This record gives sequence, C-alpha cells and structure tokens, in this order.
Amino acid sequence: MSRSEAPPLPEPLRVPVADSHTHLDMQDATVEEGLARAAAVNVTTVIQVGCDVAGSRWAAETAAAHANVHAAVALHPNEAPRIVHGDSDGRSRQGVREGGGQAALHEALAEIDALAALDHVRGVGETGLDCFRTGPEGMAAQEESFRAHIEIAKRHGKALVIHDREAHADVLRILADAGAPERTVFHCYSGDADMARICADAGYFMSFAGNVTFKNAQPLRDALAVAPMELVLVETDAPFLTPAPYRGRPNAPYLIPVTLRAMAEVKGVDEDALASAISDNTARAFDY
Repeated sequence: MSRSEAPPLPEPLRVPVADSHTHLDMQDATVEEGLARAAAVNVTTVIQVGCDVAGSRWAAETAAAHANVHAAVALHPNEAPRIVHGDSDGRSRQGVREGGGQAALHEALAEIDALAALDHVRGVGETGLDCFRTGPEGMAAQEESFRAHIEIAKRHGKALVIHDREAHADVLRILADAGAPERTVFHCYSGDADMARICADAGYFMSFAGNVTFKNAQPLRDALAVAPMELVLVETDAPFLTPAPYRGRPNAPYLIPVTLRAMAEVKGVDEDALASAISDNTARAFDY
C-alpha cells in the first residue's frame, strides 16, 4: 500500500456533520472533488482555514463560491515571525523571504481584518501560539499577532480559531488577559483532561482531529472523555493528521466518519447522537 495513496471512502454517517477545520488548498483533489467525496459520506459542510494572507484570500473566495464552505482567515502563529524576521529556510509556502519588520506584520494584519469583515468568513484563525516551530526570538511577534486576531474576531463578531502547540498555559493566559471572543475554538485540541475542564468552564469549543485515534494519544482521549458534548467539534486538519488505520496517508474531509466513530467510542455514546451534537455545535461555533 503506497503512503501517497488516498484511503478508501468509509461507511457514510447517518447524520450529516461538518469538518470544522480543513485546508482544501493543500489537498490533491479539486475543491469540487473534495466536497463531492465528503458529501458522499454525509460530511456536508467544511470550514476552510487560511494560514497566511494569500491562503486567507483563497479561503474567502472559495467560501463565496460554495454554499457549503465557510472560511476562517488568519496569519498562522508561525507566519507572524516569518513576516517580521524573514524566512531564510523557506519553510513556508512562500519560500525564502526577507524580514519586513513590524510594518509588514501590521500590513498583513490589516488584510486579515478586511477579509474578516466579509459575511462568508465565519472565523478568524488559525491563530495562537506555537512553541514547537518558532524559537524564543519569534514569540513576541506571535503574541502580538495573536492579540491582534483576538481583537479582530471580537470587533467583527466572528469565531476565534486557535492553534495551540506546546503553549497551553500562555494561550490560556492571553485569552483571559485579552478577553476571549464569545465563540472560541481550540482547533486540533492538544491539551489534557485538566485543560479540557478549564476550557469547558470558559465555554471554549474543543475540536478533535485524527490524532485522537493514535495509539500514543491516551491523554487526548482522556480530554475528550471529560469534554462536554455541547462543546465538542470534529475536524480533519487535512491533509495532515490522518486517523488510524490510515496514519501517514493523505487526509481529506471524507475521512471525518473514521474519527467521529472513534470519538463516539471514547465518549461511550451512540454515533448518531455524537454526529447530531457536533453538527449543532459547529453551526453554533461558526454562526452559520
């Protein structure tokens, strides 16, 4: 079996559900093909998430063209320091870049602000903090960008979509300090059960991805077990985080049923009940 071969379509869900976080622009299929495959298994709505200015523009345009696509726009936490300090390794999709300093960051944030005002843009994100890819020299730019996105989300009444990688305490601190928007989503939730209780008390949505199915992910399953049903979402983060048994192969929205069934098992609930809850929760989180 080739690692590049797309996994087969799973058994369709009986209740339609949404993929709360995907990157259609990074997947091999066309948007139309991706949406058709998803619809074939009853994944009827997707949130297309931008990670930089160009990707956010693409997300907004794609949502404008497809009724079942909603957009989220942002500078990814790792994008902000690259804008400020440059990207000598060319790790992002823009390749090698010179740093543009604070002025360039403010210009990019102004573009995100303008996109966030559009009606078919339902979220501001993914934003937050990433201590895995960005070193100490980039953290000031990350935090400035994160706080700016929080303000943009609140001003436009949009959901805040959070990327939190190895930065739990700082993300929670900044949210409490800045004042979280009314609807806040922890994308690809990566905390433990204790953090899930903190998020639940604050009313934050927790979106679980395919990594909840990984063998070494018991802390994630423990978090899911204590997360209230009314705050749980499901996502692919495709083309990344493909659920077991297809880990390492390309992910796409049509694989949501695999993750959702694993989640239902962890929560000890009926698959249809979880799908119904997630469908309602996603519409509430992104106000569509």
